[in-house]
Amino acid sequence: MWYDLAAVGAAACWAWGAILGAGPAMHFGPFTFTRLRLSLMTLLLGGISLAIGGWHSMQWANVLPALLSGLTGIFLGDTLYFSAMNRLGPRRSGLLFATHSVFSVLLGMLFLQEKLSLLAFVGSVMVFGGVMLAVAFGRGKQQGKAWEHPAHFKLGVALGMAAALCQALGTFFAKPAIAGGLEPVTASAIRMGVACLAHNVLWLGGLPLARSRGPYTLRMLGQTGLNGVVALGLGMTLIMLALQHANVATVGMLSALSPVLILPMLWWVNKQPPALVAWLGAFVSCAGTALIVLR
Repeated sequence: MWYDLAAVGAAACWAWGAILGAGPAMHFGPFTFTRLRLSLMTLLLGGISLAIGGWHSMQWANVLPALLSGLTGIFLGDTLYFSAMNRLGPRRSGLLFATHSVFSVLLGMLFLQEKLSLLAFVGSVMVFGGVMLAVAFGRGKQQGKAWEHPAHFKLGVALGMAAALCQALGTFFAKPAIAGGLEPVTASAIRMGVACLAHNVLWLGGLPLARSRGPYTLRMLGQTGLNGVVALGLGMTLIMLALQHANVATVGMLSALSPVLILPMLWWVNKQPPALVAWLGAFVSCAGTALIVLR
């Protein structure tokens, strides 16, 4: 049960991370924002792994899928997600990102021979349906469209769906790495390290998109660092812990709660409550989560 709660905890970290990252992602641009926070967390988690001896768990058989997980789930997934957020805002991009749970279930069943019990299946359907309701109706009639400036709406939707698929692939590749004995903090450090390397190659190579849009102010750097600690450091490590005991499908569904958990956070930030239907969706998602945890 604790590993299910770890996946829910990761969802909460990603939800708060989306709030913390909305400003600096727009200020720096998605490439620079992701590169900065990855650089910080690679050093931090790498140091922790070295201190606890996690590097001794590394073998080529479990490092290779961890590298693939970092390239798909973090390098591609995070960059695409914040690119979508810059166009659609946290609420709408969260709706699209929640579809990663469906991709995770399909990948687990097709390639890892995972099966869901009837109770877990019903709970998964409730979680996904509740997320859709909560985010689709997450903004009240009087609430301002904070951060929602869809200059290129269709492109934002495409980026959000691509980010969801990459996130599911990241979880899919992380499962054999963890199952192969790779220590969770070390797995997170490897995933972030390879994604950080890829971003720095693009930056040093002079890719225009990799250049910062705004100046490196202390406030923006601080928010970026805090986002990295919450969303990447804590959130991604909780996902690795959950994958030690739970399957890809279950972890994917539970971590998809982040768009529901972001609603009260947006309420607190914007001072406007979500719509009544959003609360209904949140209730359905929480009930579905309980079915999965108690399966």
